[in-house]
Amino acid sequence: MARSINIIYFAWVRERLGIDQEQVSLGDEIETIADVLSMLGEREAAYADILADVEKLRFALDQDYGLSTSLIGSAKELAIFPPVTGG
Repeated sequence: MARSINIIYFAWVRERLGIDQEQVSLGDEIETIADVLSMLGEREAAYADILADVEKLRFALDQDYGLSTSLIGSAKELAIFPPVTGG
């Protein structure tokens, strides 16, 4: 059975991609957030450019913070956003 995940983009990530979210099918080889980023980067150069530096990004799986090495597991949602700064 094919897995899929809803990816939600926030702030400048959303602005640069020109979309706020998308549903993506995941192959069996996709296990971590980094795998998802790599898969997206292979689709288009814009994704590759925006998602290349994971130090400039934060992630959440089903609204729980994660790292690029976090396992996707059965998560239904992946949020990608820049670090939040306070003032």
